[in-house]
Amino acid sequence: MSLKNRFKNDIDSSKSSAGEEKAKSAKSSKAKKEKNQKATNKKSLLKDQRTKNLVGLAFLFISAILMLALTSHLFTGNADQSILSTPLSDFEDEREIRNWLGTFGAHISQKLVSDWFGVASFSFVLLSFLIGFRILFGFFLLPFKQVLKYTIFTLLWLPAFLGFFFTSSHLLLLSGGVGQTINTWLSIAMGNVGALLFIIFSAIAFIAVNFKVSFAKIAQFFGSEKELDEREESSFYKKEEFEKREQHVQELADEEDDDENEESLQSEPEPTIIEDDEKQEIDLSEPEENEPDDEVDQEDENSEELEVDVNQDEEQADSGSDREEEKEEKTDEDDVEIEIEQSEEDEELSDRDVNKKVKDFGEYDPTLDLSKFKLPTIELLDDHGGGEIKVNREELEENKNKIVDTLKNYKIGIDKIKATVGPTVTLYEIVPEAGVRISKIKNLEDDIALSLSALGIRIIAPIPGRGTIGIEVPNQDPDIVSMRSLIKSDKFQNSKYALPIALGKTVSNETFIADLAKMPHLLLAGATGQGKSVGLNAILVSLLYRLHPSQIKFVLVDPKKVELTLFNKIERHYLAKLPDTEEAIITDNSQVINTLNSLCIEMDKRYELLKDAMVRNVKEYNNKFINRKLNPENGHRYMPYIVLVVDEFADLIMTAGKEVETPIARLAQLARAVGIHLIIATQRPSVNVITGLIKANFPARIAFRVTSKVDSRTILDSGGADQLIGRGDMLLSQGSDLLRLQCGFVDTPEVEEICDYIGNQQGYPDAMHLPEYSDDSAGGGAAGGGGDISDRDALFEDSAQIIVQTQQGSASLLQRKLKIGYNRAGRIIDQLEEAGIIGPFEGSKARQVLIPDEYALEQLLNSESEND
Repeated sequence: MSLKNRFKNDIDSSKSSAGEEKAKSAKSSKAKKEKNQKATNKKSLLKDQRTKNLVGLAFLFISAILMLALTSHLFTGNADQSILSTPLSDFEDEREIRNWLGTFGAHISQKLVSDWFGVASFSFVLLSFLIGFRILFGFFLLPFKQVLKYTIFTLLWLPAFLGFFFTSSHLLLLSGGVGQTINTWLSIAMGNVGALLFIIFSAIAFIAVNFKVSFAKIAQFFGSEKELDEREESSFYKKEEFEKREQHVQELADEEDDDENEESLQSEPEPTIIEDDEKQEIDLSEPEENEPDDEVDQEDENSEELEVDVNQDEEQADSGSDREEEKEEKTDEDDVEIEIEQSEEDEELSDRDVNKKVKDFGEYDPTLDLSKFKLPTIELLDDHGGGEIKVNREELEENKNKIVDTLKNYKIGIDKIKATVGPTVTLYEIVPEAGVRISKIKNLEDDIALSLSALGIRIIAPIPGRGTIGIEVPNQDPDIVSMRSLIKSDKFQNSKYALPIALGKTVSNETFIADLAKMPHLLLAGATGQGKSVGLNAILVSLLYRLHPSQIKFVLVDPKKVELTLFNKIERHYLAKLPDTEEAIITDNSQVINTLNSLCIEMDKRYELLKDAMVRNVKEYNNKFINRKLNPENGHRYMPYIVLVVDEFADLIMTAGKEVETPIARLAQLARAVGIHLIIATQRPSVNVITGLIKANFPARIAFRVTSKVDSRTILDSGGADQLIGRGDMLLSQGSDLLRLQCGFVDTPEVEEICDYIGNQQGYPDAMHLPEYSDDSAGGGAAGGGGDISDRDALFEDSAQIIVQTQQGSASLLQRKLKIGYNRAGRIIDQLEEAGIIGPFEGSKARQVLIPDEYALEQLLNSESEND
């Protein structure tokens, strides 16, 4: 019984202790909940709108009290100072205190103004007002951080500055106690003069640091004022000389015959042209009265524009006055002035410098096979058109007036017009008046074209990055952009692009060079006869003038059989083709399919090499190979760029369809990193030819003139190509931007001479061979394995002997020893595995050779022949 009672007591005690622990835990959790509830209540109280309103109004109230107290102290502070010795708790009779806020205001202002910061104490009024306004309305009227920074500086600097000049007792409230203390310290440390200099220079340093003051601009401003005075003084003397010259001319005119005098009065001098390096700007504003050519202002040498002053010399007083009267009659108050900007030619290297680059070519190891190869010389290209743009002032003035009048008819005012003359079109940049909708001008495209009687205009609204609206109007006498000028340009000769192509010149007459490696593929489309074939030739010629045959190879596809036949002569230098094909330029559609699939195989092989070399693109791979960091015995080789050019893509799509579109889409998606780039041209820009899959992988597109807006949207995803004027006029789209270019012109005889120049030099034994490709439908044991002896390759026994002698089972060994392609070597390796000579594939390891010596190999081959 006692044992049971003991157990019972233990159980009861454990239950009671457990109950106590539960009670304690419940109490602690309740306390935590209450604490958290109080914290949340406090947060909610702070976030409550009523609390914010109360705090904001309190700050505004403090601001108002401080403003009244401090302002009153400026007038009553000296009178109240005598009775402020009484503590703040013992208030005096309010009739004795003159401060507007009584004793409280007198004490507060006495502390802030007289004892501390003087008149700088008004900064606290601004701070309190800004904080209260921010709490009530949710934003600062002024940048609070800057105001706080300026307030701190004011509280220290202004008392010191005022305390230096106002030292009498009744003016102590201006500087306060802080100002007097700072001046006392500075006078002891640096003397009175040093203290004043320190105060002045501290203010200058604060202003220079916070407001980023440029002392150079200040000096330049005063220098420009001086130059202006000197210029006015010199112009005064020039006017005196001009009057004397007029008198002398008049005396000579009186002595001459009347007929000669009339002819001399009617003669006008040529306009004075001031040339600069890059651009030229023509000012079409009316000349001022009695302003000779000697007073033409020249801009600074660093200016990038050049002005052409069209004011005529008034050598005869009578003729000058007549012209002025006529101009005054024609001048309209609403006439808009126009600025004409014309870009000059880009800097060109001399023929000797260009050819010197040709002679010095070949610094890399890949070029050693053709170390004596010379790039084409510049003399092979003709200079079409002269390369100079002629400015027709009458045409520009006429177009300007028509544009202004057309826009005025629709109540659209213009503040300014600027004309940029290009080789084919002139860009009129207009700045409309405030409040004019851009869409309103954009919708007047056809009306402006009608008034100008132009072939087609294009409105850019707005011009990206300029804030103006552009109207491109074709020139009446367009200039031809020769390929010679593009190749000679400094931009092309010194470009650092991997695959530079000279496409043409922009509207501002600047040479445009693009990098095909970054595009990375290019789509050309346009109607028949608008310059598509010339554009292809220009691209190919650009690459031939910059790259060695070891650095680039072309795969040319020409279904029309006549466009690219000129490049047959450079087959052994620059072209690539399938093995066992007679012509390098592909014209048969079945060969096109095999070639495209072969390029896909080449792409996969290149990716394997990049993977083994642990690099990301062909540029890094070639650099690593040139620096001898990759072993050729492991299959590594120098990889040239491969450019696939398809002249008429629509014909391939119509005849082959998906068989062509699928490999092209795969190459466009993946081949960029391994140095394979595509250039596809078509004269049928329809959606069944330029499909969504093609457009998605060709971000760079060139549109020549098309016949409808639908075709323009098919190529560029926007209009504009239907407004081009043809003959090489094109739009280049790289993403979202559209750039208008005039394509460089290269004629067929020039291309023939370039190909003859290259073809007459020493080349490779044959064109570059692409990997072999055999269609699955062709069947055959050669493609599928080596089980049947009759289907074995002709080099099977030689390959078996090489494998057994070297005891290395690799396809690259057979390629080097037997000089065969990769596909054929791979098939032989499969046949050797079927015959039991080498082991199965083991990943990155070489295959195991199962035959120990040549005697065992001979026995194996003899036994197979006997069994057969």
